[in-house]
Amino acid sequence: MAIGSTMHTFDVDLADVDRGVYEQFALRVARHPSETAEFMVTRILAYCLEYREGIVFGGGVSTSEEPAVLVRDLTGAVTAWIEVGAPDAARVHSGSKLADRAVVYTHRDPAHVLRSWGGKRIHRAEEVVLYAVEPALVAQTVAALERRNTLAVSRTEGQVYVELNGSTASGTVTAFGVDGEERSA
Repeated sequence: MAIGSTMHTFDVDLADVDRGVYEQFALRVARHPSETAEFMVTRILAYCLEYREGIVFGGGVSTSEEPAVLVRDLTGAVTAWIEVGAPDAARVHSGSKLADRAVVYTHRDPAHVLRSWGGKRIHRAEEVVLYAVEPALVAQTVAALERRNTLAVSRTEGQVYVELNGSTASGTVTAFGVDGEERSA
């Protein structure tokens, strides 16, 4: 018998000063047995830092047609393709062709992710952004993770602050172009 997904709930208080986004919302997040806690936390942070009308989690590991997070407009068209982890160049290429905007959030070494894309075709590569979430921020957030969670995410002047179930963590999310050059987030 296969092990099922573990459900996590989050009551989120988001204050993204850099984008002028202030929201409160609830999330139900299914964590597949093959998904690491670090990947799930990065997926949740990506959702929060990209939060806007039409944002949803993708189908997860059970579907290869959708990214970890996506944004649809009122017509159902995908406007943002948001991958998490270290997707291969072909996935990023497909996402960039399908959506107006394609980004990747990683909790891994950004140099390694960028090297894996080297020499491979990525549609509109100059517009794709890789966001590297500081590993300590992810690790400290994972340490406070429970099945039912109260989460506050704040971003100001590029610094991200997370409070999860009373534990706090902070760190940076650094933006890189496909060329490896650091960009302003």
